[in-house]
Amino acid sequence: MTATGMNTASKGGGPTHPTWDALRAMPVDEVRRRAAIVADFTGVEPMRVDTAERLAWHDGGGQSTVWYFLPDGRILLLTFDHESPLNLYAEGTYADQQALFDGVPADLRALVQDRPENYESLNIVDTTTGATIHYAGGVFWFDGTHWHIADGLLTHCARESLDLFIESGLDYCLDEYFFDRPDFTAETVVGHRRSEGRYEDEHEDAESEELATLTKAFDRHPRAHH
Repeated sequence: MTATGMNTASKGGGPTHPTWDALRAMPVDEVRRRAAIVADFTGVEPMRVDTAERLAWHDGGGQSTVWYFLPDGRILLLTFDHESPLNLYAEGTYADQQALFDGVPADLRALVQDRPENYESLNIVDTTTGATIHYAGGVFWFDGTHWHIADGLLTHCARESLDLFIESGLDYCLDEYFFDRPDFTAETVVGHRRSEGRYEDEHEDAESEELATLTKAFDRHPRAHH
């Protein structure tokens, strides 16, 4: 499959996909709130990287989502699916990974260059210089007004005939945020997990206990009032 019938990238237009479109339609303060809640109930501590706040999610099996929220309203969003050909860990080089970030502003790229690796973001090393950059399959960014797909990611997917949205793991990596739904509550999350059979093999109070835990996480991050 080609890269999602790719027309030119990003500034308010470009490729469309339900999850991508839902993210672009979500108010940015609500995107940040959901990122904070998901990081909270995933157990990933917020991290300060220069002036950016880093929030993340992982599934414990190799997939992750990482957000960098800057004070000026810009955002860097990275997704990673370890089973995708966009996982350059085994076959790719530092230059290959760096190229996926082409088109992203330099100060946003700097958030993932020569940084300590962590559970969600491992490093790929330039064997010549020792420079490092975080692995990411999906590279997206928000300029304060519009969401963009990194030019380098678009170019790579077009050249390799990859479906960008599938291979970046965007659906799976953003599933926990429910961007396609205006309601995002502890009950939303528990209901979704119930529908997937999460509690079938658990003890009888597992669902109510998880609801109580999630409710506390939601209470720590109330919706902004304007």
